[in-house]
Amino acid sequence: MSPEFMAPLMFASLILFLLIGYPVAFSLSAVGLLFAVIAIELGFMPAALLQALPQQVFDIMRNDTLLAIPFFTFMGLILERSGMAEDMLETIGQLFGRIRGGLAYAVIFVGALLAATTGVVAASVISMGLISLPIMMRYGYDARVASGVIAASGTLAQIIPPSLVLIVLADQLGTSVGDMYAGALVPGLTLVLLYVLYVFIVTVVRPNAAPALPPEARTLREDNGSSGTPSLLALLAVSIVAGVAYDQFHYAATDRPMDERIIVSALIGIAIAFGAAVVNRVTKMGLLSRAAERVVFVMVPPLMLIFLVLGTIFLGVATPTEGGAMGAAGAIILAMIKGKLNLDLTRQAMNSTLKLTTFVVFILIGARVFRIAFIGVDGDAWVEHLFDSLPGGVVGFLVVVNILVFVLAFFLDFFEIAFIIVPLLAPIAAKLGIDLVWFGVMLGVNMQTSFMHPPFGFALFYLRSVAPKSIKTTDIYWGAIPFVIIQILMVALVIAFPKLVTHALHGPAAESTQTTEEILQSLPQDAPDQTEGDGGAALMEGSGATLPAGAEPEPDPAAALLEEAGKSP
Repeated sequence: MSPEFMAPLMFASLILFLLIGYPVAFSLSAVGLLFAVIAIELGFMPAALLQALPQQVFDIMRNDTLLAIPFFTFMGLILERSGMAEDMLETIGQLFGRIRGGLAYAVIFVGALLAATTGVVAASVISMGLISLPIMMRYGYDARVASGVIAASGTLAQIIPPSLVLIVLADQLGTSVGDMYAGALVPGLTLVLLYVLYVFIVTVVRPNAAPALPPEARTLREDNGSSGTPSLLALLAVSIVAGVAYDQFHYAATDRPMDERIIVSALIGIAIAFGAAVVNRVTKMGLLSRAAERVVFVMVPPLMLIFLVLGTIFLGVATPTEGGAMGAAGAIILAMIKGKLNLDLTRQAMNSTLKLTTFVVFILIGARVFRIAFIGVDGDAWVEHLFDSLPGGVVGFLVVVNILVFVLAFFLDFFEIAFIIVPLLAPIAAKLGIDLVWFGVMLGVNMQTSFMHPPFGFALFYLRSVAPKSIKTTDIYWGAIPFVIIQILMVALVIAFPKLVTHALHGPAAESTQTTEEILQSLPQDAPDQTEGDGGAALMEGSGATLPAGAEPEPDPAAALLEEAGKSP
């Protein structure tokens, strides 16, 4: 067999195993080891290349970044059962219920808040499907509009921090999770606004598809029958003025980063609103309406949890891993305050967290095995050659990558794409001078579609499992299509306006945490030529650091390691 056929055959075999239905982790490991043995026997790959594998497994297990995954997963599972989603949906639904599309707006805003607190798509979609979908259908919403809004709002957990997808992408690209979170915030919020705009257009073009709540369904009223909205608006204005005044007084003569100023000022405004609501309830002075008081008591806990997680990360007080730990502790305290915390709930959350974390770690191990064998048969050179022949340079590369990820998302979930496809694309993106944080956020937005597009989108499956029988599966599929188009539009916006991502970055993307010396030390002491060359970190991590403008790309990592192992590529 010719050596140039090994890499494409290996990749095709992996896709075949996945489509047949074998577990991802075992498919990666089995294909990697099988082709490694074949390549060694045929003389295409040195056996010494596999000797770095044990050290790579230990590197996965001691990676602090990956600790954020169980923390955020546990936090999301606790919050899912704490009743927070129900309270927010009911309160915001009442708040917007008087306008057309009010329930849809409520679902979108609650979806964004759940994304910023849980980071888990399944929890968001199932919670909103159980609570909002029956109410929306009861009051005359079109089934396609209702199901599409709920499924799309649930997938916001993929791109709005603290997203598990962004953690995995940061690990695979060798970038900072904090930078990835900061870069993804504006695209995530822009996506929320696009969803709101779509609902508004639907209410204008088809008013009956998203009607307002009837008067008898609006239960959040004052004794005199008024809505209490003026009191809420007045409290909002006072909070904003207090936050702005604090910013001007405290930061007037400083050059502190704008994100720090916004976060601290917002925290001051929230504290003022919460204090006013507490005083109003304790003294019964009647300064605030029922709506204003209820909105404050329902919205402040998740907002404080968001600050505890994202605020501390953006302020530089905590790493993403430490932020996840504080978020998990905050979720436990919140559930305890609501009286929902018990041994059964804790056991279920811990079991689910353990399963997901084990799943991720085993996929990572399998991906390392596959990547070592793939590089050993010159797979990186094959992939690079495929993209070198594309017209259009960087733009052509980005277009083809997005089409590839979009098509693969029909058959593979985001974990599979992140662990299999992204490590192959990252070195090429780095050589083209593409910022890897920006590249990761763009892929994260694109990979949202893996949850949404029919017929294999997981968000659609989650919604189908809790939707009433009166809603057809085809209604869920057709309802998702407009939001898939919006997500594709968001990818185009990220490409057209890179500042949506890069404006929040204070420095270049972080490089891989594994040094050349660590890779070289992972090889046995009697392996030949261990004293020269670099790039092992890029090979084993499957990542590349962003090259500064005008810098020359580093030597091919595969060639370096293969030369060390005694084989010239």
